[in-house]
Amino acid sequence: QVQVVESGGGLVQAGGSLRLSCVVSGITDSIYRVGWYRQAPGKQRELVADTSSAGTTRYADPVKGRFTISADTEKNTVFLQMDDLKAEDTAAYYCHAEYTWGPGDARYTERGQGTQVTVSS
Repeated sequence: QVQVVESGGGLVQAGGSLRLSCVVSGITDSIYRVGWYRQAPGKQRELVADTSSAGTTRYADPVKGRFTISADTEKNTVFLQMDDLKAEDTAAYYCHAEYTWGPGDARYTERGQGTQVTVSS
């Protein structure tokens, strides 16, 4: 129904920047929210930022002022611009697309395979 592919991770020095991309495909008109999550070794996956079809955005406190989520609807792509990266931002970053489908507009979440971000101090 919906497919998600992330890209853009890599190795960067502290203070540097990276831009992650999340390309969604399939029944994209049914997507109501796309978010970036991250998971560091030994830790639970946590929300980094998300954006909704209503135009709202949310950011986790540790990334406020440093990360920016944006969407290019023509390209069905959601970006996560990450500036002033810190060692504690090191994690695998995953894109989640939430959408409705089928009778009763049941809700589903499609998750990508992730892209690794490593910040060296």
